[in-house]
Amino acid sequence: MLEAARLVVRNEGAAVSAVADQIDESFIAVVDLLEHCNGKVFVTGAGTSGAVARRMAHLLAVCGTPSTFIHPMDALHGTMGALAPGDVLISISRGGESSEINDFSTRAQRRSVKVVAITADPESTLGRLADLTVVLTTVGDGDPGGVIAMGSTLVTSVWGDALANVLMRRRGYGWDQVLETHPAGAVGLITDLPEPLDSLNTSPSA
Repeated sequence: MLEAARLVVRNEGAAVSAVADQIDESFIAVVDLLEHCNGKVFVTGAGTSGAVARRMAHLLAVCGTPSTFIHPMDALHGTMGALAPGDVLISISRGGESSEINDFSTRAQRRSVKVVAITADPESTLGRLADLTVVLTTVGDGDPGGVIAMGSTLVTSVWGDALANVLMRRRGYGWDQVLETHPAGAVGLITDLPEPLDSLNTSPSA
């Protein structure tokens, strides 16, 4: 049992490490879109992708990019009224064929909202309808049987972590600002600010 558990961790770790080689020009395009977004950033997904979407929205907000999670079915029951021209919707779906996400994404575009798809299949319905498509694949046995979304959730999560981190550095969003919006918990007790992160206020690919 111990060796089986260790193999799961190794497989998922390998899938996460492989993301570094999948960060390409589409990443820069998303950074540029979000950095210059004058509205809000919404992140959506269902099932395990929904859990990843909620986490991504939270970390974007913590790092200085105004963002929130929106459930696709809630959106289809009226919550999409929160979306306005100039907003951005990040839609996460590994297979790209979740009907509620695709319906929501299409309707968001009708409201002059740019849609970013994060999917493993660029030829899926979501991959084709989006204004910008990010393709993330899960190498090896990260997802058991290619069915259970274990490694793939981590793959999308770490890509989102890179996005939040780079945007924070591009914006020059400081630790004092992070702590101002995070007064609760152990983080709220921090009195000595960490060393500033290296600035990325140069060319996007730097």
